[in-house]
Amino acid sequence: MTEMPSMEDWREQQRRQDLVRREEVLRLPVLPVREHGLIGGRDGDVRVCASVGPGGEVVSVWTTAEGKQAVTSRTVSAGGASFADTSTDRPVTARITVHNPRLTAVVEVRELTLAHITVQPMPGDRFLVAGARCRWHPDGPEPNAVLYDAAGHAVSGHVLGDAIEELQADTSGHVWVGYSEEGIYGNYGWGHADTEQPVGMYGIVRFSPALEPDWHLPRYDEIGPWDPISDYPTLNVDDTSVWTCYYSDYPLVRIRDDKVSGWHNDVRGPAALAVAGSRVALFGGGRANHDRLALTELGADRAELAGEYRLVLPGGEPLPQETDIIGRGSRLHFLTHDRWYQLDLDDISG
Repeated sequence: MTEMPSMEDWREQQRRQDLVRREEVLRLPVLPVREHGLIGGRDGDVRVCASVGPGGEVVSVWTTAEGKQAVTSRTVSAGGASFADTSTDRPVTARITVHNPRLTAVVEVRELTLAHITVQPMPGDRFLVAGARCRWHPDGPEPNAVLYDAAGHAVSGHVLGDAIEELQADTSGHVWVGYSEEGIYGNYGWGHADTEQPVGMYGIVRFSPALEPDWHLPRYDEIGPWDPISDYPTLNVDDTSVWTCYYSDYPLVRIRDDKVSGWHNDVRGPAALAVAGSRVALFGGGRANHDRLALTELGADRAELAGEYRLVLPGGEPLPQETDIIGRGSRLHFLTHDRWYQLDLDDISG
């Protein structure tokens, strides 16, 4: 009988594989991103989150250093496990900014109480702020999304489900949400025999402009020849299609007019994707591939690798580690501490 490797041996094997792959990535052709604008806050501001809206605008939430600590708080169990909190221990004053690419709007929110948030612009100069986690209680689930008006007043609270991994809205106000493993299979009180099934059990759910679920990815036996979503769905939403790539088999899947089609794909674990015609760019993929971009061409049923690149800043410096990467349409957006970079598929000649 073959002896199973120990956890230490397995980790060492993974480390060596990562080193080999990293050397391969460092030999790839270099492709610089383009600087598009500045996205810094005012003096003393600390950015909590940033996203890209359906019009290509950057929307950010800012607060103080103390406020960010509250908005990103975690609870450590007696056994040492760390769990993201669903809410702050006190209301936090925050600001929502919109850059396109210059600063076009500033909205003050006086009593932000959600933790681990993301933000999206909504029709009517409103903003949706959603917390990643959502507990189910016997008297009902916690609201984990708040709609704010242009003056920063809370209009309504909503339940979008637990373990939100990705969230993007379109210009009509439909909101697409992708869920991680805990949101699909259940945690934080969801998914037990005596509780509700997780909102995110299908992996991807579309919410109406009123923020009610109105479509979801088909069930496992209806999705086609691709594995169902188990974890880590990327999203790229525009007004014609939604694209996703997800664990476990990382197919490229397109949702158009509520119909699903897809392509088998050999690029594992991308953090973001961009699409133009039959070309799909997949960025990232683990520690060794964190700055790798794989360009693929869609065939009949498979995405064929057409080129690989290593992305860098305009001056050739590496992308900062703490960079938010978002795909919208044909563009990848790279948001660093105070700068906004882009890469369009038209920038890639391969």
